[in-house]
Amino acid sequence: MTQSQMTINMIHRRVVWGLLGVRSVSSSIHEGVSCKLLVCGGGAGGCSIAAKFASKLGPEGCVVVEPSDTHYYQPMWTLVGGGLKSLDQSARPMANVLPAKATWIKDSVAYFRPEENKIVTSSGTTIKYDFMVVALGLDTHFEAIPGLKTALEIPESGVCSNYHPKYAEKTFKCVKNFQSGNALFTYPNSPVKCGGAPQKICYLTDALLRKDGKRERAKLKYITSLDSLFSVKKYADKLEEMCKRRDIEIVLRSELIEIRPDSKEAVFRNIDLPYPSDVEIVEFEMLHAVPPMSAPAVLKKTPQLTDGEGFLSIDKETLRHIKFKNIFGVGDCTNLPTAKTAAAVSVQVGVLGRNLAAVMKNKEPTSKYNGYSSCPLVTSLNRGILAEFDYDSQPLESFPFDQGKERYMSFLLKKDIMPMLYWHGLLKGRWNGPGTMRTILHLGFK
Repeated sequence: MTQSQMTINMIHRRVVWGLLGVRSVSSSIHEGVSCKLLVCGGGAGGCSIAAKFASKLGPEGCVVVEPSDTHYYQPMWTLVGGGLKSLDQSARPMANVLPAKATWIKDSVAYFRPEENKIVTSSGTTIKYDFMVVALGLDTHFEAIPGLKTALEIPESGVCSNYHPKYAEKTFKCVKNFQSGNALFTYPNSPVKCGGAPQKICYLTDALLRKDGKRERAKLKYITSLDSLFSVKKYADKLEEMCKRRDIEIVLRSELIEIRPDSKEAVFRNIDLPYPSDVEIVEFEMLHAVPPMSAPAVLKKTPQLTDGEGFLSIDKETLRHIKFKNIFGVGDCTNLPTAKTAAAVSVQVGVLGRNLAAVMKNKEPTSKYNGYSSCPLVTSLNRGILAEFDYDSQPLESFPFDQGKERYMSFLLKKDIMPMLYWHGLLKGRWNGPGTMRTILHLGFK
């Protein structure tokens, strides 16, 4: 079958699907697809980039490859675990959030072939592209910690995790069922999406136990593989002071390596000491575990696209691939040296959108990403700290007051304002972060 015949067949299918009111494409397209822009991934980055270009390029010009039926606003899972939001509020059908003028191929990427400007999907479809944006997020590995998956499936194990929609609601149940003993909160020895989330649920648990009159019977421990509570000193200092006031123990450079659900024991290792002298066994009543994470497996199979850990190798300012000039990357799957958050994605897609548009016109990319990321740290049931920072781990705050102080406004932003910005701004291609607002509020001086 010739390429022109493939195109005619695709157009015929689009007409039929349009008459039937269907706006997605089955994964069973084996004869091949060609497009101007291919977006790999339908998460925050992929969806928002597709939204910026789909109306300009049309269905045959912009193709999104994404296997999931549901799109989740993952930062909300902290609030689900804290009983402040429902899981349903974090979810939308994928068909409703991807741009209507893009073609959605409900499939996953099996192979990248950057030298040939094409990918192959899991169902065998070949997709050729002129330009590609990779936005595949991170892979989570619950199986990497022995006993974790088993414990998560046991209703009364006391083990929970806000890093999966299947388990986020269990977190609140664990807090409500807590009676006395150790409540442990872990941070793995790996890259992590939304790196503040592991400690947010610790603070919410503290607040909920106080509300229920059970805090005196609880020993809260935040156990992290990192060498500080937070990467930005200003916020780390504030959080450490708060933990001291609330009697939350901070354990640094320690990694969860096993859970024993039958005996309710957790095994940790000090990552600075040789095994096995570094092992400690801690009993628990409740344990919130964050699974180790890594670059997507499909990227690891394509070393010409990635760094040594499998993350997409892109220029940290232009977001363009360092070798393949028609490829860009956004979000957690890239090797950008900044925190992996939805807030970072919002600024990245603005920069990427401008640079991709320029490259499509045979111009050089000139827009630069400064590493902006943000972590709205919920510290109680009605207060929060709004951490914003750049590549140099220096505060880059949007408001003309000290955001390191616990405030109701920071909590309100996290709970109500940011979800609206996400659904109605970022995913529609309209929200490129707070840069303009910051400039206005700081009278042009920041």
